[in-house]
Amino acid sequence: MKLATLADGSRDGRLAVVSRDLTRAAPVSTIAPTLQAALDDWARAKPALEALARELEAGRAGEFAFDPERALAPLPRAYHWVDGSAYVNHVELVRKARGAIMPESFWTDPLVYQGGSDDLLPPTADVPFASEDWGIDLEGEVAVITGDVPAGTDAAAARGHIQLIMLVNDWSLRNLIPNELAKGFGFYQSKPATAFSPVAVTPDEFGPAWKDAKVHLPLTVHLNGELFGRPNAGVDMTFDFGQLIAHAAKTRRLGAGSIVGSGTVSNRDRTAGSTCLAERRMLETLEQGRPRTSFLSFGDRVRIEMFDDNGDSIFGAIDQRVVKAA
Repeated sequence: MKLATLADGSRDGRLAVVSRDLTRAAPVSTIAPTLQAALDDWARAKPALEALARELEAGRAGEFAFDPERALAPLPRAYHWVDGSAYVNHVELVRKARGAIMPESFWTDPLVYQGGSDDLLPPTADVPFASEDWGIDLEGEVAVITGDVPAGTDAAAARGHIQLIMLVNDWSLRNLIPNELAKGFGFYQSKPATAFSPVAVTPDEFGPAWKDAKVHLPLTVHLNGELFGRPNAGVDMTFDFGQLIAHAAKTRRLGAGSIVGSGTVSNRDRTAGSTCLAERRMLETLEQGRPRTSFLSFGDRVRIEMFDDNGDSIFGAIDQRVVKAA
């Protein structure tokens, strides 16, 4: 099942079921007005949404053309957005390039940060920044949306609380990060609003590509129309989504609609490319003594997408242009 939130003039939009080929949609107002409302009553809403999805595929729903330009983030605002760094080889690389030793605990204890969740960006909207000097970077990721997760839930049980999967562009301002981390209190200004894919997808849609709470498919990133990277999201993911959720729920419960991100998708096989500029710059530093790839400039366009084995887009594309803030 694929779900989208369409703009209707309100902050939270309106929920719609989307066809598997992303061409058609059907309204679900009689089931739940918003995705958050559906998640709050998932035991009732999910079967009804699945039934409508089957009707849509059969051409028996009151359908209309699905336009990604009308899509908001599946959850335009969420109660909780926590992003991990599950690809530890990426963390190791970044630290190595700046001469920092990585503690062994990074391989056994997930690293996460809590991001702002009051303003989650649509997949095709321009993204404004005040200055190119901030070091504007993309970060291609996968994320899951949970149901209610009790505090203390272990990783095995946490996997059963995964309701939906999305793609992420976790925009980062690299040149603001060092001063924030030096204060010992983590990201804030350096992590602006995050963008999400046009649709959220239930795990069953992936078939064997969803295994061990990981998506075993490449994440494709284009920069200004050129392929930038295509690492496999299921490879070299040190912590699966069950482990990330369990880590987040160690001392608190997670409410339905919590979003948990994977962190930058990265493979040890560097021929797959990267999903963020910082990683490529670090590789250049290690190989050539200095970075040669620039951070993003105004007018640059980023496209993040995932395709199934037939070459069909699963989530639709995050396709955004970097612009100067008014």
